[in-house]
Amino acid sequence: MATSKKVVTREEWEGKLRDVKIRKEDMNRLVMNFLVTEGFVDAADRFRVESGTQPEIDLATITDRMEVKKAVQSGNVQEAIEKINDLDPTILDTNPEIYFHLQQQKLIELIRVGKIHEALEFAQEELAPRGEENLAFLEEIEKTVALLVFEDVKNCPYGELLDVSQRLKTASEVNAAILTSQSHEKDPKLPSLLKMLIWAQNQLSEKAAYPRINNLSTADLEDPAI
Repeated sequence: MATSKKVVTREEWEGKLRDVKIRKEDMNRLVMNFLVTEGFVDAADRFRVESGTQPEIDLATITDRMEVKKAVQSGNVQEAIEKINDLDPTILDTNPEIYFHLQQQKLIELIRVGKIHEALEFAQEELAPRGEENLAFLEEIEKTVALLVFEDVKNCPYGELLDVSQRLKTASEVNAAILTSQSHEKDPKLPSLLKMLIWAQNQLSEKAAYPRINNLSTADLEDPAI
């Protein structure tokens, strides 16, 4: 025999929410964590002044990190590598996968602008030796070099490597590596908490009908359909 779900009215639910006590200091630290991790240096500085919340890292390093990220997103890979080494030379030394992906991105940029001879030379001298040491790297090299075979990259099965999304992916990896080197979380806490909220609501919805948040941008409670 099927059991009906427990129904929680809006008044009851809002009462339960009011009983949950969250310190303002904890909320402020959550906001600061998001601003720092995502690189909103000006907003982080203003929030520091207005709320008195101190960031976990020097805000000046955010500017340096964002310059690296911007360089990768713009396709200026060599500039990004130089800035990373200026920031902390051990980052690339201790993250061979990150360094390989930067070199791969450099090859992609050479192919993008049609420097075929230079691209082949770079692949042979800089990337091929790494492929001999790592099969995963070798596979990535082969996919990238395959771009040279097709006159129209739209016909290449790996044409997405030339998409802006590939630059963004590499930039994200580099950003995470820099954050880790600074003993900071590579991902902001806020999105993870929102994912936990969605998961918890879905779990609860299996047992009860209650006002839930469907639009995270407004956080408005919506009454359940009964």
